[in-house]
Amino acid sequence: MTRLQQIGVLIGLVIVAALTMFRASDPPVLKQVRDVTFDEYQRLVPRSFEAMPVRVVDIDEASLRAFGQWPWPRDRLAMLVQRLSDMGAAAIAFDVIFAEPDRMSPRNVIQEVEGVDPSLAAQLPDNDEIFAQSIEGKPVVLGFGLSNEGNYKPPVKAGFAFTGESPLSAPPHLGASTPLRPGLEANAAGLGHVSLNPGSPSSVVRAVPLFLSDGEQFYPNLAIEALRVAQGASTYVLAGAPDRAGIITSAKIGDFIVPLTAAGEIWLYVTPNRAERYVSAGKVLAAGGVAPDVAAQIDGSIIFIGTSAVGLQDIRTTALGENVPGVSLQAQTVEQILSGRYLSRPDWADGLEILSIAVLGSLLVIITTFVSPAVALICGLAITAMALAASWFSFLYAGLLFDPLAPIISGSITHFAATSFRILVIDRERREVRRAFGHYLSPSLLHRIEHTPDALKLGGDERELTMMFVDVRNFTEISERLTPTAVVQFLNTLLDALSRHVVGNEGTLDKFIGDSIMAFWNAPVDVSDHAAKALRAALAMRETLAELNARDAFGFGSAQQVRIGIGIHTGLACVGNMGAKTRFNYSAVGDAVNVAARIESCCKDVGFDILISDSTARAQSGAALLEAGAIPLKGKSSRTQIFAVIGDEKVAVSPEFGALHLAHEEVIGALRERSRNSRKLIGAAKLAGVQVLAGLTEFYERISARNDHFREDIGLPEQQAVE
Repeated sequence: MTRLQQIGVLIGLVIVAALTMFRASDPPVLKQVRDVTFDEYQRLVPRSFEAMPVRVVDIDEASLRAFGQWPWPRDRLAMLVQRLSDMGAAAIAFDVIFAEPDRMSPRNVIQEVEGVDPSLAAQLPDNDEIFAQSIEGKPVVLGFGLSNEGNYKPPVKAGFAFTGESPLSAPPHLGASTPLRPGLEANAAGLGHVSLNPGSPSSVVRAVPLFLSDGEQFYPNLAIEALRVAQGASTYVLAGAPDRAGIITSAKIGDFIVPLTAAGEIWLYVTPNRAERYVSAGKVLAAGGVAPDVAAQIDGSIIFIGTSAVGLQDIRTTALGENVPGVSLQAQTVEQILSGRYLSRPDWADGLEILSIAVLGSLLVIITTFVSPAVALICGLAITAMALAASWFSFLYAGLLFDPLAPIISGSITHFAATSFRILVIDRERREVRRAFGHYLSPSLLHRIEHTPDALKLGGDERELTMMFVDVRNFTEISERLTPTAVVQFLNTLLDALSRHVVGNEGTLDKFIGDSIMAFWNAPVDVSDHAAKALRAALAMRETLAELNARDAFGFGSAQQVRIGIGIHTGLACVGNMGAKTRFNYSAVGDAVNVAARIESCCKDVGFDILISDSTARAQSGAALLEAGAIPLKGKSSRTQIFAVIGDEKVAVSPEFGALHLAHEEVIGALRERSRNSRKLIGAAKLAGVQVLAGLTEFYERISARNDHFREDIGLPEQQAVE
């Protein structure tokens, strides 16, 4: 790991830690995003509407046209209660707050007239008393609202029991409420708060608190109080956490157990607003009596009385984006409990999401830094898909609410930051490597050196290299006949075509020296079979040059054929970045370099285009080789054995080369024995060589002329001729 990679990982992990702490603090913006996500889930798959024994008796526009504007006199509400009770309503819950006396009561009206005897007012009927008498002994639940003034708190009509630690501090706090008319409060079978989302800044009702608390007493909401009264239950049983106070996990309401949030709320799983849920109050109060179909809907149902009239301003927004009467959400709360289809967000959901941000974010930092941003992007997309799928299927099949967006957004920010750092800082070194080596290395070698630490520091390593020198024969003669511009064009055409084979065989182009190429294998990174790959590059150069000459790529005409000499040697050399800190080259120096250059210079004397040393011959296997003599080296007492490269492995196993190799061995033997038949054998070898390679003619002509290098190699004195 380089220092820059260490810095990149550190910065990435700091960003992950910051995002993890940001999610752990759960600011309002994250809650809003999470709520919108869960809303979208409900819009895709809302709770299906089922026929339930729950109805809303709606004080709608038609009812107001028939019976006058709201508020109605309470003797009419008494009639409404009586008719609903007569039709067999299981519970009658008013989503209406009766905090003030009925102004339309005759007793109240006469009292406002000046000069009227107070005793006369006492003889007139009081609508509040009539209404209170009508609800006595009936399953009527009245609603109360929250107030910011006073200290009034309504009586509680049910008992409470709880398991585990005390959950009294869990629900939203009730400071004070609106006082109800005394007779109504006393005669009601149940009292419940009508607040749907107290303290929430959102206009969308997503979760309804089933209980409020003043720290000493629980207060149920209207919906569950109606459900309790309908069942004739007397007590709520709340389940608290076994080892922690201030948490509610569920509530038992008669025969129903309702899973709750820690604050005692129920996540609303709503249905689209349906007309089947509503019964017009005008139809219940119709002078001619109640129609049979209306009576059938009321019988055995829990009835909520409220209004959908726009002017009365009891309109709420659901998770589906619909504007519905507030009373319908009270009804839907009971519907949801009866259906048993709940939404819940487990207590450990926050912890899981926070942990996923930390773990997956760290994983993306490591992959981006050490592998590649592309792979990290693929992993990030896979994580995104899995997070969305897990969240969606948890909602669809288990009603569980998990937030997929916080981990996804955090992962995206982490990936962007880590990728930016890598591109701007870490990959800068690799871009320098590409600029330095892009023209000299094969793509595979370039990729490997990019991932090698300290690749561009001054200094060298001693390692075994296979060196190659390539030179143009008779270049001086060629350049004398050309203009300087034509010489450059000629060299560019030739050297470009030849150097491609070095790069294509995992070699490194060291430099161009006029009409020469210097290249080597097995550096800057290890190359397996480097001697064999150097031979393949040399043979490919031979074929390329033949093709260039055949199509007259240099424009010299058929009379002028360009020829090259290639010398290859395998041995120890020092290779590395050499020069100044501000400007250096990657090159090789040492004895192996000198030997390769000397072998290349012997190509003209030997009369062959590709010569290799005995060390290179031993390092490769399978190529078609012929002994070509030995060359003296400056500062060394012994000569270096060289071989002519005839062809590749396919040539080596061909019958033609087999015949040539046998003839060549006979020539070598005859020369060593100073046989007078050597000339005849050389002629036979020349004839056999024609079947293999055209260039062998000159090679054997030089042998026939008793080349000094060759005679020294077979042990003959330099001055002795071979007959």
